[in-house]
Amino acid sequence: MASNAFRDNVVVITGASDGIGAEMALQMARQGARLVLAARDAARLEAVAARCRERGGQALVVPTDVGVEAQCAALMERAVAEFGRIDTLVNNAGIGMWARFDELTTLEPLERMMRVNYLGSVYCTWYALPHLKRSRGRIVGVSSLTGLAGVPTRSGYAATKHAMAGFFNSLRIELADEGVSVTMVYPGFVSTGIRQRAMGPDGSPLVTSPVQEERVMTPEECARQIIAAAAGRRREVVMTTRAKVGQWIKLIAPGVVDRIARRAIERGR
Repeated sequence: MASNAFRDNVVVITGASDGIGAEMALQMARQGARLVLAARDAARLEAVAARCRERGGQALVVPTDVGVEAQCAALMERAVAEFGRIDTLVNNAGIGMWARFDELTTLEPLERMMRVNYLGSVYCTWYALPHLKRSRGRIVGVSSLTGLAGVPTRSGYAATKHAMAGFFNSLRIELADEGVSVTMVYPGFVSTGIRQRAMGPDGSPLVTSPVQEERVMTPEECARQIIAAAAGRRREVVMTTRAKVGQWIKLIAPGVVDRIARRAIERGR
């Protein structure tokens, strides 16, 4: 796929203030994309936007909490008001949790994650979809390997990512005749800082990552793979060899996949 697939493409990216979202913005800016950057932290968004402009892209900052439907509607309105259309929507915003279900002291983290990870994607897609139909555009859903299999200590998070996968895989079929592609992305561990901010059993941030961050995928590589998949309008991308093999093993020996998932969490990579 040509390296300028997103030149002049109007791309809305949620969760764009750091990590995978910020890196996607920077790489698309080099292609000359017109970026609409959304996240809750306005100052960090402005910093990413400045770097995007240095790389040749246009960037509009729209502070947004995707867990609030009205703010998702306003995000798409601002995008269209500024650039006249929406060509690509990247549903990347998300929050995590790292705790066994039986360790939770409150169910509030589960509700919070479902609003952001799942409903946030639904809200954004709902308000962007009329514009995406007109442009015959692209939808990208950044899920997780936990959206494909059960993972211990990630039960609440996995539920939101399974919901996200079910929604977008169904939507792909519904939009098959509309010219709108839906690409689902399933990264493994990526060194983004999300685990330090992930919620523990009481809903407060972990602060210390339980993963060996220096031994997992970089945001740069993850973003590169997502952009290539979106450019090619691929159905999905599963990012690790272990996960790809696991999908086949799951068909004949699902218990083996359970053990692989447990070891991955125990080793933190």
